Order: sequence, then structure tokens, then C-alpha cells
Amino acid sequence: MTDHSTDILISGGGVAGLTAAAAFGSAGFSVLCVDPAPPVTEETADGADLRTTAFLQPSLKVLKDAGLWDRLAPFATDLQVMRIVDAGGKTPAPRVTRDFNARDVSDLPFGWNLPNWLLRREILARLKELPNVTFRPGTGTASVLTRDVEARVTLSDGTRVRAKLLIAADGRNSPVREAVDIGAKTIRYGQKALAFAVTHPEPHNNVSTEIHRSGGPFTLVPLPDRDGRPCSAIVWMERGPEVLRLAALPEADFNAEMTARSGALYGPLKLETRRTVWPIISQIAHRMWAERTALIAEAAHVVPPIGAQGLNMSLADIRVLLELSRAAPADIGNDRMLDLYHRRRHPEVAARVAGIDILNRTSMRGERIARDLRAAGIAGLYGLPPVRKTLMRAGMGVRLSA
Repeated sequence: MTDHSTDILISGGGVAGLTAAAAFGSAGFSVLCVDPAPPVTEETADGADLRTTAFLQPSLKVLKDAGLWDRLAPFATDLQVMRIVDAGGKTPAPRVTRDFNARDVSDLPFGWNLPNWLLRREILARLKELPNVTFRPGTGTASVLTRDVEARVTLSDGTRVRAKLLIAADGRNSPVREAVDIGAKTIRYGQKALAFAVTHPEPHNNVSTEIHRSGGPFTLVPLPDRDGRPCSAIVWMERGPEVLRLAALPEADFNAEMTARSGALYGPLKLETRRTVWPIISQIAHRMWAERTALIAEAAHVVPPIGAQGLNMSLADIRVLLELSRAAPADIGNDRMLDLYHRRRHPEVAARVAGIDILNRTSMRGERIARDLRAAGIAGLYGLPPVRKTLMRAGMGVRLSA
């Protein structure tokens, strides 16, 4: 066995874990990041994550401080308008539409959309520029033992690591969270999501569109043009058996069904990538820290893909944890710092998990009365200017007291 000492050990090399490595490494901390699976960094490769991430305004500073934004900006698509559509009538045609234009509250777009596989590629390139950061794909966390002054972690290859702070970014079934005995509340909806990219004849005009009918939202998020045709990423949420049926359809039949579900807002949709299936849950850890250990991202919280909240909540975790670490480097990982991290993040996380749970349950409802009530809510509540601005700021992840 080989001993390794570091300021920070990050367990998990997904987008959140890699971003945390770039953020802490750019701040001057020594970082070791491990993940049992090598990252997939090409769209057409097996196992590629075909979902996209819309980085909202508050995440921009984290990305800039981590030295990532200059790499990502050339590939990002602006999200200028968020459009909410109710299509809960007898047919999937839109019957209520409300637009939220970022210009009403900001000089910047709501956010910027990028494919997850591309994020991994560009973040890894940034990590290679940081001599104080080591990424070890193919290596996982085997065991965790914490003490007052350090976390002692044994990796799957036998390496023993001593770290001032252990960051769990290892997903919704986090082995680190289990090792430090933190429980979590999980809500299951019987839903799954299809994620893929399409082209369409009508331009998206930097509008992100969330269409509600039943089973969950059908969301189109702008991407750069593909072979001269407008392109969007789609997340299509439905009951589990329905998603599996859709995933197995011949491509021509699938194109027809998704065009109908979209209300043909952008004309006929054409599938351009594989269809990938993802389970949908809500989950929140009972607390976000244990001795020498901080939980971030899906180790701490999971939400359905509504309103682009998931990874932006994760970057907020990273921002707060990094702020506390930079303010008192000598105290990094101690109980006082981690308790403060929990108190700053957990109430906000709990509020967003609860809010998105309500939105998802509302979107799932298929009976006519529930659909009509949802349409009335979109038409009325979202039409009040003060309420609209409050909802827009909350949706962007901006504190309402800011």
C-alpha cells in the first residue's frame, strides 16, 4: 500500500466532482479526485451522458473562478427565454403559453446550455493544467475512517489517503454517505426520463420550452445548430412503462410520437442521437456533513429535471464549501466549518427539493380537472408581473432577498 496525503479527496468524477476538483485546485488546494469509471467524453461513445446542463446565472462565478468558463463559453447556447406551455386539452396542442424573458430581470441570459459529455471533456482538460490536482479514473473509494484531524480513506487499488476534507460527490447511492452513516429521504414517482437530441425545421430562438400534459414535462432546451439545422436537447418524463415503450419504438414512429407530444411547436422533430433512459426520484440527505466529510451534489440531493435546478444546486454546494475553505484554510474540514456549510446549504436545498416535488407531481397529473387547474394556474399566477419576477429570480437560483 502507498500512502498519499492531500488537502482534499473528492470521491466521484462526474460533472460535479470534476468541477469541485477544478474549483479547489484553482484556489491553491491540493486535490485528489477518484472515480471507479473512466469519464466518457465523446457523444457517440458507449455510455455517453446525452443529457445537457443549463448553467444558471449564479453558477457563472463558480465556473469562472475554476478556470472553466473560457473553455466552455464557445460551446454554450444562451437561454434567453423560459417558456411554460400547458398542453392538457383533448389534444397535445398548446392551450396556455407564458414566456419569461431574462431581460425583464437581468442584462444576462437566464443561463447557458451545454452537453454533459462535453462538460466532462473540457473540465478534464482544465484539470491537466493544474499541477496540484490529480484525477485517477478507474479507482474508487473502498473504505472510510475519520478522525478529528483527518479522513483516512483506502482506495480500491489499495492506496491509503489522508485528507483534511473528504468530499462525497459519488452520486445518489453514495458509498461515502453510507460509510459515514448519513441517511437520506427518498421519494419515488414511478417515472423515468428519456434524454436525447433532435433537429427541427423551426429555429428555437434561444427559447427553452417546458410542455406540460401528463406523466411529467416534455422539455426542449436549445443547442447549437447541427449540420445547418436547428437543434435542441430533449428530456421527456413519463411513467416508467411508457418510457420503456417509447425507448423501444422504431425511429420513424418515435419521431412521430415526440412531434405530437411537442405540439409541433418547432415542426417535425428528428432524432439525432441515441435515446438514454434515466430514473426519476427526489432525495435529500438528513445532513450534509459528518466528521471531516462534506456531501455535495447527488450525494446530498437529487431532484427531477425541472427548471434546471439539479447541477446548479451542486455548484452552489461547491461555492459555499470553497468560500468557507478559503476564509479559514487552517480550519478546512473541521466540525465548525462543516456545520456552517450544512446550515448555509441544507435549508435552501430542502426548500428547492420540496418545491420541485410539488411541480413534478402537478405535471404528472393526467385527469381532466387537474389539467384544467394547472392551466388556470399557469395563465393566472404566472401572468402577474410581481409574481413573474419573483418566480424568475427563484428559478435562476437567485436568493429572493438579494
